[in-house]
Amino acid sequence: MDLDTMKLKYQAVINLAKSKGVSLSNVHIEGNKLLIRGAAPSEEIKNEIWGQAKLIDADYADLWLDLSIDPSLAPPVRTYTVEKGDSLWKIAAKHYGNGAQYPKIIAGNPGQLKDENSVIHPGDVLVIPD
Repeated sequence: MDLDTMKLKYQAVINLAKSKGVSLSNVHIEGNKLLIRGAAPSEEIKNEIWGQAKLIDADYADLWLDLSIDPSLAPPVRTYTVEKGDSLWKIAAKHYGNGAQYPKIIAGNPGQLKDENSVIHPGDVLVIPD
């Protein structure tokens, strides 16, 4: 297979790697396999990338995934842009499955939110901690 075909097949792996802060150094054909080489910020993120690759091809028949761990890489920061009608409760319910988790959002945005009475506006960008 050619590079474009292989990249298309494993695009979900490449996209997840980028969204999780993986520094990709190689994405090319080596032998008859797609080589994806890079460094992940943590073992957990590395395992997520492997899990995504396994969903595409459990045998890794046409993929070499070579990921190391580099703790100096910053883990990705998840953000959310407030929309009309949002509340901290609604945002927490959307991201955590439980609106009562809204104090996590307050704690993750100390320069923007003081307490549960803090006002949010459409267009505000909030950090959504894990």
